[in-house]
Amino acid sequence: MFVCICRNVTERDIRRAVHHGATNFRHLQSELAVSTECGQCRKRAHDCLLTALAMSPTPEPLSA
Repeated sequence: MFVCICRNVTERDIRRAVHHGATNFRHLQSELAVSTECGQCRKRAHDCLLTALAMSPTPEPLSA
């Protein structure tokens, strides 16, 4: 399901970012640009981040 329409970010994209090391909302914004346009998705994106973190095993390091 789409979380951020402005940047075409899905729940899957957020889970993938967490799998690759995103541990906070700033990481998501840096990696996916989520909630950098209108901001309407911020709460939903944050909720998805928390869910993904809770379900995630040890993350892989972020690529440089």
